[in-house]
Amino acid sequence: ENDTSSLFRALSLLRSSSSFTRMASFSSSLASLPCLSSFKMTIKPMAALNNPPKTAIQYELKKGQNRLFHKLPSGLKMEVIEQRKEKDERRRRLSESENPPLVFVHGSYHAAWCWAEHWLPFFSSSGFDSYAVSLLGQGESDEPLGTVAGTLETHASDIADFIESNLSSSPPVLIGHSFGGLIVQYYLANIVNKQSLGTENAFPELSGAVLVCSVPPSGNSGLVLRYLFSKPVAAFKVTLSLAAKWFQTSIPLCRETFFSSTMDDQLVQRYQDLMKESSRMPLFDLRKLNASLPVPKPMENSTKVLVFGAKDDFIVDDEGLMETGRFYDVEPVCIGGAAHDMMLDCSWEKGAEILLQWLSGLSKPGNLSA
Repeated sequence: ENDTSSLFRALSLLRSSSSFTRMASFSSSLASLPCLSSFKMTIKPMAALNNPPKTAIQYELKKGQNRLFHKLPSGLKMEVIEQRKEKDERRRRLSESENPPLVFVHGSYHAAWCWAEHWLPFFSSSGFDSYAVSLLGQGESDEPLGTVAGTLETHASDIADFIESNLSSSPPVLIGHSFGGLIVQYYLANIVNKQSLGTENAFPELSGAVLVCSVPPSGNSGLVLRYLFSKPVAAFKVTLSLAAKWFQTSIPLCRETFFSSTMDDQLVQRYQDLMKESSRMPLFDLRKLNASLPVPKPMENSTKVLVFGAKDDFIVDDEGLMETGRFYDVEPVCIGGAAHDMMLDCSWEKGAEILLQWLSGLSKPGNLSA
């Protein structure tokens, strides 16, 4: 009887503790997931509970890929998925010089995984060390204080710190998609303007920069206005899909926003699930971002730039692509049969081949910036 009374007192104390409440809530939440409802719950050691994945659906890495965490000066950790080049003599004989490493930057509602699916394997097999970062508050990266993940300056500074710490011996090619492209543009302006002023670089130099379906230098406000006047139905859909996040629950709308019309439902749903988990906080405060634009124009653009987009892009229109090309004095490339998420689309090879062709000419004399 005394043992029974002691047991009940112990249980009562546990129930009143915040740790028990959090653990019970955690277990209840997991048990409610369809994929786990048929499993018996077991309590993991505290060490395991203290370091859980930040996303409920963690991207499963492919062969040859590693998930690293780069510690920033702030103490926060940034997820990096790396895939080193394959040590294949046939590949190495194709080039007399060492290929620059590639650093990939995602846009809103995405994370490093979006590059790891197709482009990291493709470029590593083509002789390039490849790295995809997850910006703070996205993917498996830490969350900063505040309500948004950062600004153009803080995101670009985080990328610069990763490059300085890990790739300082070989200037990389920096590749940005959508809003990630706008971050790359800010990075470019920072390098060149500081060089022109004769001050020490805040950001390490690059071998090149690539803007893939990038938000133009003036931001997305011009895109929205053009859609409102020329394609009101499309403007309504884009607003529902992105601002109201309906792409997270509608397969057809997710496909129309990011992918080609021929993309299989099952594949769209897989990426939709990953996108739901990718962004735990907004990438930017859009009002403050738009107020800070356009990005500074480089005073001397010594870094070679490739601008390319997709003919079937539902987010960045032809004028947005042309604006970016004019800003960097290059002729943009528009790829037919490809959609906004070119690196995930069913025609992902088209963009990868264009980029590979451009990369192969980087070290050749007389190569143009497009």
